[in-house]
Amino acid sequence: MNNYIINELKKEESWRLFKIIGDFIDGFEVMPDYQPSVTIFGSARVKEGDKYYDSARQLGFKLAKKGFTIVTGGGPGIMEAANRGAFEAGGNSIGLNIKLPKEQKPNPYLTLTLNFNYFFARKVMLVKYATGFVLFPGGYGTLDEVFETLTLIQTKKLKPFPVIFFGSDYWDGLLQWLKSKVVANNYIDEEDLNIFKIMDNIDEVVDYIESFYIKHSKEIGEF
Repeated sequence: MNNYIINELKKEESWRLFKIIGDFIDGFEVMPDYQPSVTIFGSARVKEGDKYYDSARQLGFKLAKKGFTIVTGGGPGIMEAANRGAFEAGGNSIGLNIKLPKEQKPNPYLTLTLNFNYFFARKVMLVKYATGFVLFPGGYGTLDEVFETLTLIQTKKLKPFPVIFFGSDYWDGLLQWLKSKVVANNYIDEEDLNIFKIMDNIDEVVDYIESFYIKHSKEIGEF
């Protein structure tokens, strides 16, 4: 490999570093002004009229009325529904959008949009300032977010906060697998299953997050 190519590669890596730093600076400057916040995840493929879309919209509305900022990935589906509820409640509705080759269009219910170049920087911002996580049914992206968060709490890199899997008909199979395979083989401790809860009632979710925040507000978000 000649020197010209090596120098060009070095320049590319340098510019990548600046883009990474820019992602973090944008998040660190903005997100502290919107606490307490709840991050809501779920499938981008869910449409209006689906029971989970309606539930996410209700949750966004009720949490916003309690003074919580709603934070999502900024896209369609569950993200749109949660942002829509917060928007309709007159609350803060934030979308942390990711720049993709086929650009993800931010949903129309955002009061603030931050655009990220890198998934890992975006993920830090979705976690760092969260008072709670609510996971609606979703695919690889949703599962990626939740298991990284559970790992951070399990390894005490993140102080515990509410992690709620909404929809027992979707999540119970995962819980049974964790019990029968992962715990049974001693890959995690049984007590690690207490890091999250599975819920089906929106009001119970809101009450749980609010109660936890009131009791532990000084401890949440240290990361």
